[in-house]
Amino acid sequence: MAIPGYDSSDVATYTLEQAGARVELVAGVVPDAFGLAKSGRGPPVDALADPVDLVALEELKAIEAVRIALVYDPAKLPPGASPTDVAVAVETSGGSESHRTDGDGGWVPLESTVDLEETTVTAVLNDRPPGSTVVAGYNDRGDGAGESAD
Repeated sequence: MAIPGYDSSDVATYTLEQAGARVELVAGVVPDAFGLAKSGRGPPVDALADPVDLVALEELKAIEAVRIALVYDPAKLPPGASPTDVAVAVETSGGSESHRTDGDGGWVPLESTVDLEETTVTAVLNDRPPGSTVVAGYNDRGDGAGESAD
C-alpha cells in the first residue's frame, strides 16, 4: 500500500522482511545507501518487536512523506492491554521541542494506526522522523503522547 495522496511511481519502498518492517517515502533525494537494517540497540521495555534502523536517514533531502509500517507481536502486549494501544516509537537522543521524550530511554511514540488483522502499526510523517531507530511498542499513555500536536 502506497502513501495516501501520492502516485505510486513517486514512492520509494524499502522492506526488511525478517524484521517485518517497511518504509515508503517521497523525497527529492533518496541516497543509494538508504535502507533498513536490524538494529543493534536494545528495545524499550514496552517493545512488541525488535528495533529497526533507518540507514542513511539523515541523507534524505526534500522529504514530502515517510510511511513506516512495522509488524508487531500481539502476544507481547501486557495482560488487559487494548490491542489498539500500539504505536511506532522512535529513539531520540534527548528529543526536540516538537517531540516529547519520557523516562523510557528517549523513545517517542508517533501518531500511529493499528491494523489488527495484519498485526501492523503504521505512522505517516511529512518530515524526517526525530531519530533513525524505530520499533513497534505498547503505548498506554493517555496523555496525548503518540497523537499529533498539530
